[in-house]
Amino acid sequence: MKKLINKPENALDEMLEGMTKAYPTYLRRLDQTDVLVRQDLSADKVGVVSGGGSGHEPAHCGYIGKGMLDAAVAGAIFTSPTPDQIYEAIKAVDRGKGVLLVIKNYSGDVMNFDMAKEMAEMEGIQVASVVVNDDVAVENSTFTAGRRGIAGTVLVHKIAGAAAERGWDLDKVKETAEKVIANERSMGMALSPCTVPAAGKPNFSLAEDEIEIGIGIHGEPGTHREKLVSADAITQELFDRILADYPLKSGDEVAVMVNGLASTPLMELYIINKKVHELLEGLGVTVHQTFVGEYMTALEMAGMSITILKLDSDLKMLLDDTADTPALKVIGTK
Repeated sequence: MKKLINKPENALDEMLEGMTKAYPTYLRRLDQTDVLVRQDLSADKVGVVSGGGSGHEPAHCGYIGKGMLDAAVAGAIFTSPTPDQIYEAIKAVDRGKGVLLVIKNYSGDVMNFDMAKEMAEMEGIQVASVVVNDDVAVENSTFTAGRRGIAGTVLVHKIAGAAAERGWDLDKVKETAEKVIANERSMGMALSPCTVPAAGKPNFSLAEDEIEIGIGIHGEPGTHREKLVSADAITQELFDRILADYPLKSGDEVAVMVNGLASTPLMELYIINKKVHELLEGLGVTVHQTFVGEYMTALEMAGMSITILKLDSDLKMLLDDTADTPALKVIGTK
């Protein structure tokens, strides 16, 4: 195992310290926690909190800032954050308008965020939550009951964060986040595994000419393994699975995210994106915005995922709103 770390047990703490030193105008760390909070918290908006196990950077701490998250809770690598840490994040961002929790559908995350929600509600804080389950590959997987939450979570952050930034109330922000979840689908694949530092060895193995279709962001098994084929063929396979679950028709408008898992060159992601656009154009579907890059990774895993979000006028407007965070810097047109 080759990694640029000191001691595996210190990796999370040192990463968070490094982030706050890199982006002091965006982030501050709550004392004695693994919680990063937005520096310029507004007193007149719903708070938006997310988080999960580390190893998926820039998710989730990289999305703290204007138009996205107000706080993110970092668990140990590929491990859910604890309820007490999530509770501290909720308290830190509550400004009397309530707090929305955006949770990826992994059993530990759902359980711990729900416990933190109950703790906060006992203190009189209004809390709502949504669970992202965009992965069409498998249900009831190693880590989940139901579908997994993967890269589409970032689009929930973006659109729910924009709704909160506009001053919408908690019920409307939650309703908007649920609309994103209902309208988006994702599926991924892997070319190679990753290594959790504490384990010291890859969490699965693939032959040199093998790929895994439908893999999760922690290395969970997908639907099947197959021989490596062309980028266009892989893209077609994932695209067909997404559309089988959520058909699109001519005249629809969508956002596309092609997400790298950390070791896939941008060149290859752009090749994937080219094919996705061609397939959508062939259906008469218009692409409103495209995101290509590393948004939710899996340590050093090689591979990618495709997310397609069907837009209506509200989702389109919110997607276009400006966000300014360490990971996205400034995006949006308004």
